[in-house]
Amino acid sequence: MPAIVLVGAQWGDEGKGKATDLLGSRVGAVVKFNGGNNAGHTIVIGSGEQREKYALHLLPSGILTPGCTPIIGNGVVVDLGVLFEEIDGLQARGIDTSKLVISGSAHVIASYNRTLDKVTERFLGNSKIGTTGRGIGPTYADKMARIGIRVQDLFDEDILRAKVTGALNIKNQILVKIYNRRAFSVDDVVDELRSYTERLAPMVADTALLLEQMLDEGRTVVLEAGQATLLDVDHGTYPFVTSSNATAGGACTGSGIPPMRISRVIAVVKAYTTRVGEGPFPTELLDESGERLRTAGAEFGTTTGRPRRCGWFDAPIARYATRINGVTDFVLTKLDVLTGLHEVPVCVAYDVDGTRHDELPMTQAEFARATPIYETFPGWTEDISAARTLADLPRTAREYVAALEKMIKAPISAIGVGPGRDETIAVRDLLD
Repeated sequence: MPAIVLVGAQWGDEGKGKATDLLGSRVGAVVKFNGGNNAGHTIVIGSGEQREKYALHLLPSGILTPGCTPIIGNGVVVDLGVLFEEIDGLQARGIDTSKLVISGSAHVIASYNRTLDKVTERFLGNSKIGTTGRGIGPTYADKMARIGIRVQDLFDEDILRAKVTGALNIKNQILVKIYNRRAFSVDDVVDELRSYTERLAPMVADTALLLEQMLDEGRTVVLEAGQATLLDVDHGTYPFVTSSNATAGGACTGSGIPPMRISRVIAVVKAYTTRVGEGPFPTELLDESGERLRTAGAEFGTTTGRPRRCGWFDAPIARYATRINGVTDFVLTKLDVLTGLHEVPVCVAYDVDGTRHDELPMTQAEFARATPIYETFPGWTEDISAARTLADLPRTAREYVAALEKMIKAPISAIGVGPGRDETIAVRDLLD
């Protein structure tokens, strides 16, 4: 059975966990292939008084699917304290986490990298990137500089001590001489990391080999991105991006699955647009309309709690995601949030210094100056949360979806009409 890649098509928070749920019990494994605990999924299970909300940060959304093997791939950076705190929280709510597998090649977020992340962001002042301060960027920087610490290193104290010593020879100079902070002790860092080994050991495996075996056995593997296309370090709105590859290409390097085994790329896109952190956002609404989207859509970060910046749907961005990822199917989420609007504007192109751009401008400077060119569609007032087929939607809602599908150049195969697992219109089978 080929693998399926699941990515976000905007700046994150599109509802990728809900898309994973659509595949249900047919999924053999869900692999998180990039990022860390700097972003999360909110998954709602059940309805009415039985409704349960789960906020996942580091764990793959498959942790909530019975029979599914949740895997943290080699492309992820892992804060072990956060990992076990999240596991304990789920276990306290009766969720079985015993099938979780972690790549021995995943990198570990050390305490000094969390500190460096925070002090560097403060030092940048008005030029700050808007990071979560959780050590993600510095850990990926160590990985590329070949001074990082991997999960497998924790089980050999001599190797771990040598790596921590080498890293702190550099880090302590920066912390003390540039940022006037206290130096880290090698012993303290080693002791903290080693304290997790006993509990961690049963979870660690060669996940690339495990995934190959699963695929050979005919099991469906979903490769789940953290963050989203416009936050990809290569293809996003650099430098206001994350520190990893959140696009479909990153799924291969972050999991060890070769490209020829991937058959489908599913992208998740909201019926409007949101963003957290700094950086350009052409359709951002700084008025009552933006506040309405934020309130109706509960647009606050799963991991950080920060209010999300909100704006109208941006078709050039979604079309860009189609091209960069090779999207075969879109899942459109939060269509219900638009209910009650008399008109729904959609950005169909940009104006940059008097020139129309139907695609994303090439340079950061041009994108920062881009102003949206809108086409307006009629809204609807009917409650659509009970809709389970396209025919159940009001005519104007169907027309809105059809217009978006034409603009983004890939089929919309599912539509979210509410936060719950069952509040979805399945237009096409995502596994067919």
